[in-house]
Amino acid sequence: MKNYFLICFLPLLFSCGNRATKMRSPELPATGHRESLGLVSSQYVAARQVDVWLPPGYTPTRRYPVLYMHDGQMLFDAATTWNHQEWGVDEVLDSLIGAGIIPPCLVVGIWNGGSSRHADYFPQQPFESLPAAYRDSLLRAQRNPETALFSTHVQSDNYLKFVVEELKPQIDAQYATLSERAHTYVAGSSMGGLISMYALCEYPTVFGGAACLSTHWTGIFSAENNPIPAAFMAYLRTHLPDPATHRLYFDYGTETLDALYEPFQLQADAILREKGYSAANWQTLKFVGADHSERAWQARLAIPLTFLMKQ
Repeated sequence: MKNYFLICFLPLLFSCGNRATKMRSPELPATGHRESLGLVSSQYVAARQVDVWLPPGYTPTRRYPVLYMHDGQMLFDAATTWNHQEWGVDEVLDSLIGAGIIPPCLVVGIWNGGSSRHADYFPQQPFESLPAAYRDSLLRAQRNPETALFSTHVQSDNYLKFVVEELKPQIDAQYATLSERAHTYVAGSSMGGLISMYALCEYPTVFGGAACLSTHWTGIFSAENNPIPAAFMAYLRTHLPDPATHRLYFDYGTETLDALYEPFQLQADAILREKGYSAANWQTLKFVGADHSERAWQARLAIPLTFLMKQ
């Protein structure tokens, strides 16, 4: 299955030479284009930048599915990212939509909160199920000698309230969206994969599908003596939404940080089977040789987008 998708979609990914523009123009281009909502304020979390990508030929007389994506600053423009990499979301979608593989859709790119990213994206209920002493140790942990892992308490419940209660109503009011669950998706990678899974489980009436790339099951950067994956598995057993009305995509590579994930992804897969998920509504793929980077996610992005939104 994986090789089939790669053969089909990689030529599309690399044949698209047009990039999205930042502002809406009077004459809509043949390719999709991007515009900024600027800093979007919230009563739940710190204000953050939000970008919206509109599909080719966008018109308010038609309604469109919407994909909400985390780490929005990494999605479109490698010239402005910290590592000079990007997901290439605009090029991938231009190709898929142009080929008629998925319907035209909107992408809402929600920028992460910088130092609060770990606190925003770490699923809160699994975190709170951990022993108190271990939670305290995590909140004191360092990403590196200069940077704390958590800049604040875990606040992913508030982050999702921002997305669902504040941002989504704004998007639905400002753009021509199909606002129902069946047409609303969420996606991200690494910690963004975790929060996408959590969003689907916490808001099953809002999101109909989630794509979780290189899901950071370890929560931290080591698997040894780590109780976090078990907390995630326990949460999944009791919170997975109905497979009859939801789609879930997972994947992982085998290099760099992704090398940690396979044992835990296999545990998650077993839970999905127990809960009635099948090939009709769930897919997990392994990408041998793929690392933990935007380039790796760009190379396979067409696969989860197709799985979630195929016509």
